[in-house]
Amino acid sequence: MANYYNTNTMVYLNGSFVKASEAKMDLYSQSLHYGYAVFEGIRSYKTVSGETKIFKATEHYDRLKISAEALNMPYTYNTKELTEITYELLQKNNLQDAYIRPVVYAPANMTFSLNAESFIIIEAWEMGAFLGDKLLRIMTSSFERPNPKGFKIHAKATGHYVNSILASQEAKTKGFDEALLTDMNGYVAEAPGANVFYEKDGKLFTPAAGNILTGITRATVLEICDELNIPVEEKMFTKEDMYGADAAFFCGTAAEVIGLKSLDDKLFTVPWENTVSKLVQDAYKNLIVENKQVLANEISGIE
Repeated sequence: MANYYNTNTMVYLNGSFVKASEAKMDLYSQSLHYGYAVFEGIRSYKTVSGETKIFKATEHYDRLKISAEALNMPYTYNTKELTEITYELLQKNNLQDAYIRPVVYAPANMTFSLNAESFIIIEAWEMGAFLGDKLLRIMTSSFERPNPKGFKIHAKATGHYVNSILASQEAKTKGFDEALLTDMNGYVAEAPGANVFYEKDGKLFTPAAGNILTGITRATVLEICDELNIPVEEKMFTKEDMYGADAAFFCGTAAEVIGLKSLDDKLFTVPWENTVSKLVQDAYKNLIVENKQVLANEISGIE
């Protein structure tokens, strides 16, 4: 289990920096009892220049606002101000390569009525590769993504992640590294905390919007594909479409870009080092540390 904080760790809580070990929330909060809160997962990196850089801070904090508004939560915070606070928090905790977790949560309210206020906490801790650095064995989960008619599926809400926890626990109990969830119609949706791409004949495919959280890392991958002239298509597809594909990967803020070895024990067929997916992974690694040098490998050289 990761060590998220110690006696010296500072968090930002409702306008002040306080010790994590002394921070408190109301045990009658709607967030605790009903999963009614929104959050973001953000990373910071030590760049090649030695500076600390929060990756896509504006996009993340803008999405936090969108999520809160989708759930009718009062939101009085400013993206620029929250970004500045986060840099200060990293400095106070002497962190560069870090995972940052802002949470907007509800006050004490044991009813389902609207709240007149909400609260915010920003935490940060050191975190390496969330899913490791080896190709992952994944399985199709028996759990499905929630029906988008029942939730604001585009909101990054805490309650949605009970579904992710159950799917991930099931996969790991069965000896796999992670799960892949389908939607209510049997189409591939996403991983418990990441989006998915698969590769066939030099082209990438990823589930279309509708029953997925369209991640910020996913958007970054699409930008990378455009820059590297890698064809990519957003479409609905099944797990059977992925069987026997050349390659596949998960992507997300915590997961970054991590390749897959197999789905339901069916191997992806092209060595990872020879795929365009590996080029995307390398380009992403370069981008997050601001090393924007041209990749040595050309797409045409991949066999």
